[in-house]
Amino acid sequence: MKRQQSPRRAGKSKLKRGETVKLYIKDMAHGGRAVGMYQRKPIFVPYVIPGERLIARITEDKGNVAFAEGERLLEASADRVYPVCPHFGAGGCWGCQWQHIDYDAQLLLKQDVLADQLSRLGKFDDKTLLNALLPPIPAPLPYGYSYQFTLERDDEGVFGLFRMDGRTVEPIAECHIVHPDILALYEQVELDYPNIKRIRFQIGTDGAAAVLLWLEDEEAPEITADMPASVNVILPDNEPMNLIGDAHNNYDVLGRRFRVTAGSAFRANISQLENLVGAVLAALDIQPDDAILDLYAGVGLFSAFAAQEAALVTLVESYPPAVTDAEANTQDLDNVDVIEGGVETILPLLEEQYTAAIVDPAAHGLSREAVEELTALSLQRIVYVSSDPATLARDGRLLARHGYHLAQLQLIDMAPQTYYVDTVALFVQTNR
Repeated sequence: MKRQQSPRRAGKSKLKRGETVKLYIKDMAHGGRAVGMYQRKPIFVPYVIPGERLIARITEDKGNVAFAEGERLLEASADRVYPVCPHFGAGGCWGCQWQHIDYDAQLLLKQDVLADQLSRLGKFDDKTLLNALLPPIPAPLPYGYSYQFTLERDDEGVFGLFRMDGRTVEPIAECHIVHPDILALYEQVELDYPNIKRIRFQIGTDGAAAVLLWLEDEEAPEITADMPASVNVILPDNEPMNLIGDAHNNYDVLGRRFRVTAGSAFRANISQLENLVGAVLAALDIQPDDAILDLYAGVGLFSAFAAQEAALVTLVESYPPAVTDAEANTQDLDNVDVIEGGVETILPLLEEQYTAAIVDPAAHGLSREAVEELTALSLQRIVYVSSDPATLARDGRLLARHGYHLAQLQLIDMAPQTYYVDTVALFVQTNR
């Protein structure tokens, strides 16, 4: 498996800001940049591809590693393509990082990053990774796939997408990864609301549009009623409040409709959800008498399908609006128990004997307490749905210490043109 050189082995020589170096790009690093070596020091550079050679200008040296920007491309990769968005590139939007890379190559690079993180951070050996890795599942749509478009507001009151520094924003005139109907809505809405820190435009699969406004305080803005969408606000305590129209959007997945209230989490690439659900069910390998835990379950997407095959599904979710959605989304299934609360609090209280669990945490992964409580249940199988390979590697290492073997890794591309890596990982109890 490909491994990137550890920064701890780097040379100590300091590179000056503005100094130019000649680099051969060896690997893609987690986080969107690629990496080349100069005097045994890793240099991280955006908008380049492994196999390319370039002249790069140093922007920052942190001792063990340095950062640079490309100044002149000397040898281009055959995988380089022309980006479609005028906001893409140096100094612009960092919402997409890989528009310059052919889509098939993006998938292979994500697979490399996944393997590298699990090798270096998770300490999984090459044999385990080679046996576990399945071919990546591409997204049905490489562009126009996102049913959400979220803009941040900077200190000057400008709405846009974050630039590479993570602080300033790029005002956006067009975006090619969002659904075309969202762009049409975006062009009709006035964004001059001083107490709003974030705004999201989204649509359901039924075409119904909604605008979500995250507020700095509890004073809701005045909204004209002729806006062509429902309007909901998210208060500072994360509580949603409906202003106009519906409080939720509807999404159809594999013949089932899911209600998603404003503020509840739901993946934006709707056309890829069928493959995601399929991968989770395949990894679970549900038997008719299985009792399944669905943790960090959101609005019940996985529970609704797992319950059609298992004897029992217990759904655990901490966000109250999502719990209400999950109850509505599974009301036709009498073998689904919905529990509101944090995973660390609920797991010690469960009395049922469970055979398998789905865990779908946020990008920061599982807490150590959650891992301890989860592994104490002696589950046969744990299916980990990950949106960050680094935290998957960290948590996978903990699961391995508790007697679980990494049996399968299925990369599912939920975010083409970006570095984000989504994975369905199967861990199996080793004494079975």
